[in-house]
Amino acid sequence: MASLEARLIGITIDRPMDEAYAFASRPENFPEWAAGMSSSLHRDGERWLAETPLGEATIRFSPANDFGVLDHWVMLPGKPVVYIPLRLIENGTGTQVVFTLFRQPGMTDADFDRDAAMVGKDLTALKRLLENREPLESRQS
Repeated sequence: MASLEARLIGITIDRPMDEAYAFASRPENFPEWAAGMSSSLHRDGERWLAETPLGEATIRFSPANDFGVLDHWVMLPGKPVVYIPLRLIENGTGTQVVFTLFRQPGMTDADFDRDAAMVGKDLTALKRLLENREPLESRQS
């Protein structure tokens, strides 16, 4: 298979890396900020499932790690697996979030641009959510 065209979409969040990762790494929190993850996302044993217009999707998330890796894989019936690399990187006292969007085979320029815009909105929603949350140390008191 040939390499896919890719776009890096990023945003800086004014929240410490450990706090950003603690929230963003939990699959049950994805529907709060990632529009592509429907409100139907739920755990079924070891799997995560979501209803989509194309059928039931199975989503596999990276295991918890110390490296800020939030990769996930989306599997739809009869379709190739879509790999979604997502990284949280310490950036001073904040966090840099970087999403790699791969252009899927057969995707038009307009579809690729639309997907990139949706990812940008999702990252902005994550930023807003995290920056408006009470700091972790305040919640532990």
